[in-house]
Amino acid sequence: MTATIVPAALKPLYPFNCKRFEINGIAMNYVDEGPVDTRPVLMLHGNPSWSFYYRHLIKELSSERRVIVPDHIGCGLSDKPQNYSYCLRTNIDNIKALLDHLHIAEADLIVHDWGGAIGMGLATEEAFELGRLVILNTAAFIMPRVPLRIQICKIPGFGALAIRGFNAFAIGAALMGVETRLKPEVKASLLYPYNSWNNRIATLRFVQDIPMAPGHPTWALANQIHQNLGRLKNKPIQIHWGVHDFCFTMDVLAMWQDIYPAAEVFLYDDAGHYCLEDAHQKIAPEVKIFLCQNK
Repeated sequence: MTATIVPAALKPLYPFNCKRFEINGIAMNYVDEGPVDTRPVLMLHGNPSWSFYYRHLIKELSSERRVIVPDHIGCGLSDKPQNYSYCLRTNIDNIKALLDHLHIAEADLIVHDWGGAIGMGLATEEAFELGRLVILNTAAFIMPRVPLRIQICKIPGFGALAIRGFNAFAIGAALMGVETRLKPEVKASLLYPYNSWNNRIATLRFVQDIPMAPGHPTWALANQIHQNLGRLKNKPIQIHWGVHDFCFTMDVLAMWQDIYPAAEVFLYDDAGHYCLEDAHQKIAPEVKIFLCQNK
């Protein structure tokens, strides 16, 4: 295990203690901050973001809690192998390997976007004992409707050209995923890891791994996770939701509320998909109260 060399351009907004963990010779970057004698908070990002997305929560929580925030393989400052299985099963197994390496048997969990399926896969498979759960604009079940703009990105040939050639998915998310335009330095930092055809491999593969029909290789696993979500219904759960999310709409929130009717829900009418960009000033204090009252 070695430290990650964080590029100087990122340090003003991403000043964290980053480490590298190798899985079969492929390095995963992860943030590891805060007191090690506290129950860790595991934060899992989605596509096309990376651990940078959680910077406000890292700063808010790390004074009282240990926070572990990995970059999935292919994302952020992790390695980006070209011939690799970027499927849901592999991503779940990678985080499990990191938790085993860090000897983490119990943790709180925060999930966003594709991190929802990964994190809830881990929790329902009992890869660790879940304490408290924070859900941010995500799903961990077969989506009732996949937006057309994402379906288009799954078209063979066209998807690769748009996502890997023109970085349309990451740039589009930075534009359409917020209600308040990102500051130039924030947008540049979100996009930093995805600056070439090769470095956008996971961005494409994650999109291709979205199951839309029973014949898709990830359909069975996604459905299994969905069926097992009820096992966690007695856990303390908090949901923060950007109302103007073009992908994870209010219908998706309703599905979460049906599964977890006792969850505490916060709605943000001034936020979109990247709710932590639009509304972190409101979300971070509430999450800190929720997670740090039983640290």
